[in-house]
Amino acid sequence: MPEARRGVLYGIAAYSMWGLFPLYWPLLKPSGALEILAHRMAWSLVAVVVILAVRRHWSWFRELVRTPAKLGLLALAAVVITVNWGLYIYAVNTGHVIESALGYFINPLVSVVFGVFLLKERLRPWQWAAVGLGTVAVLLLTVDHGRPPWIALGLAVSFGSYGLIKKIAGVGAAESMTVETLVLLPFALGYLFHLSAQGTNTFGHWGAGHALLLAGAGVVTAVPLLCFTAAANRVPLTTIGLLQYIAPILQFLCGVLVVREVMPPSRWLGFVIIWLALSVFTWDSLRAAGEARHAAAAAPVTART
Repeated sequence: MPEARRGVLYGIAAYSMWGLFPLYWPLLKPSGALEILAHRMAWSLVAVVVILAVRRHWSWFRELVRTPAKLGLLALAAVVITVNWGLYIYAVNTGHVIESALGYFINPLVSVVFGVFLLKERLRPWQWAAVGLGTVAVLLLTVDHGRPPWIALGLAVSFGSYGLIKKIAGVGAAESMTVETLVLLPFALGYLFHLSAQGTNTFGHWGAGHALLLAGAGVVTAVPLLCFTAAANRVPLTTIGLLQYIAPILQFLCGVLVVREVMPPSRWLGFVIIWLALSVFTWDSLRAAGEARHAAAAAPVTART
């Protein structure tokens, strides 16, 4: 299978699993968000080490240790994804599924802003229009909530930062996941030991099923992240940007149809404007990609003549 097609399939798998997360985290109650997060960190390392052991792939570690810059990037990625994980678990378990979906709808526009301010990229007019519509939607939703949608903005900025860091690092999926979880492990274990000492931990105290679900947090975390990294290393960011709409669409449907969160007309209007902004952004990205392909195809002909 061509690498590009494989990357698309990895991306679809990753974003579909992320989109269904709102159905998983409530199963872990009465565990609190921080305890779930700590278990998620610890069991993710177990899952990824098992994957590496099956593949018998360890030679990469020595080479990576000799590259402090990449190690630093992966450590930073670990911190950023921890913020994202914790905020998302909190959002889902406190009835803010729709606002978390909004965060991932906003994420492509945040990536564009990162490109302008951090990578000094120049935006096309239609991209500016999409960013402007997104800003209007956020302002409208701020009025609707009576506050800025902090959960949505936090999720969008943290995951956009994570994708940017991982793209710059360019490390393989399982390898980067191993380093990230190793960075997080001491903090996760320290917190779990603290809960145990206080007698407030829930692991093992709510039956075998609950314990297995907490341990399963590592699997449901590692697998989509591995798929995401594999996709990011195989396809352009434009393709990743299109695929990432899968997750918030599924999250939004979970919030409306399963959790049945309230959606007043003003909130629907805000989401409609966001979807319009994303439609403009997607259309412009596809148009620009098509023009680039035509230009590349015409270049050899021009050179021969």
